[in-house]
Amino acid sequence: MSDAGGCELCGRPTPGRDCARCGTTVCRMHFDSQLRLCIECAQKRTPDDRRGDTSHL
Repeated sequence: MSDAGGCELCGRPTPGRDCARCGTTVCRMHFDSQLRLCIECAQKRTPDDRRGDTSHL
């Protein structure tokens, strides 16, 4: 978790969370805590990115 600045998506001055994929610091509203991704990276995921996805077996 980063506490410098705030959300890089909406500009909200709040301690942010860093996306595990792109490193963007975002607020709680723009962060998927289960995936540890910002909403932009979460939306760009492919089925292979899913945790626990066994449909490919």
